[in-house]
Amino acid sequence: MGLGLAALLFVLGASGCRRAPAPPSPEYEQATKRWSSLYAQKLDDAYLDPAIGEIEALLQRVPADSVDSAASQDLLRRIDEGRTRMMATAAEQQRAVESAQALPTTDPSQTGIAQPEALPQEAPVDAGLGDAGMSGPQVGTPASELVAGFQGCFQRGMPIDVQGRGMRDGWKLSDRTSCRLEYPSHVDTIVLIEDGRVLSLLPTSGMRTVKRYADGGLVPEDAGR
Repeated sequence: MGLGLAALLFVLGASGCRRAPAPPSPEYEQATKRWSSLYAQKLDDAYLDPAIGEIEALLQRVPADSVDSAASQDLLRRIDEGRTRMMATAAEQQRAVESAQALPTTDPSQTGIAQPEALPQEAPVDAGLGDAGMSGPQVGTPASELVAGFQGCFQRGMPIDVQGRGMRDGWKLSDRTSCRLEYPSHVDTIVLIEDGRVLSLLPTSGMRTVKRYADGGLVPEDAGR
């Protein structure tokens, strides 16, 4: 009886000395919340994010006797493994980029790749020399230059009916002596305009005057003789 009572007292005494586990760790709770939010935003890139250092610091402050101690150590291990893996992947990608940049360029002329033939360039439109060369308007000269350029020596004349093209504006050299001396090649010449540019230079000697009736019909050349 005495021996049994002593054994019971020993068991009760031993159980009374056992320490209860520490309560949940607020550091672990905060660390897991921040880690979950960071990973949701950046996925595996979260392992290389600078904010991961603060999360690891919180996990390392979890007391060893806390109920969250084992879980905090497990999360620390997973973070470390993920960081190592992502750093290796980044290094491999960098090596691939450097290798691609180091490849020698290939001269297409030394390969069998067909090269496009050079297209012939269109001859530029002769816009004349304008005031600078004092040669007067030429084929292709913008009609706007006749208004303000060439020392004002060209003036709008009668519209010209060009066969096959219809009515076109005609300009002629002014009768001023200075203009006739400056642009002698344009004396007795009509500057014909089409689409905003000089279409042609027509000698007045090569033009034929045609009379029309009020209804648009042509008057015979021998009429009135």
